[in-house]
Amino acid sequence: MAHSAQVTAPGRSGRIPLLALVLGAAVAVLLGVNDRRHPGSAHLVTLGFDSVIQMKTWLALVVGVLLIGQLVGGLWMYGRLGAPAPGWVGQGHRAAGVLAVLVSLPVAYNCLVAFGIQTYEPRVTVHALCGCAVYGALVVKVFAVHSRTSPSWFLPVAGGVLFALFMLTVLTSAVWYSVQFGFPTGT
Repeated sequence: MAHSAQVTAPGRSGRIPLLALVLGAAVAVLLGVNDRRHPGSAHLVTLGFDSVIQMKTWLALVVGVLLIGQLVGGLWMYGRLGAPAPGWVGQGHRAAGVLAVLVSLPVAYNCLVAFGIQTYEPRVTVHALCGCAVYGALVVKVFAVHSRTSPSWFLPVAGGVLFALFMLTVLTSAVWYSVQFGFPTGT
């Protein structure tokens, strides 16, 4: 008598999201704690812009545009825009995500290392805490992308949290500055 073998999918483990959350939280906390050791003592980066505020505002606005592209790409890949996403959308989504992180690094350096976490007004405090949390959420998202055994909800939730934190960071800095003072121009 022949027995049919049942093939079962590997179990979806909650260990990967938990590990990712712990490591992501550690990154966010370390960024926040580390900033207290260097404020005002680090060399500011301008990347050829006339001022730090000009560089930070323009690069953060570029990150914001890339984030909108990330949102559209993610929604399209998950079938939330009606039509199925063509194959290039996934590659474009990944490329825009990597570019957003790379473009954000000089801004984060100036904010976290050169200026440190400032708490003199609520907007600035929210901005600083979200800025630290962005890179912790990035760790979680990288785990989610590379995990084959985590629950199916993990990747879209990790991506959504990263998007929300990143966008809140941009909105409380570059967008706020541009609304208050206009786009910074050269001298």
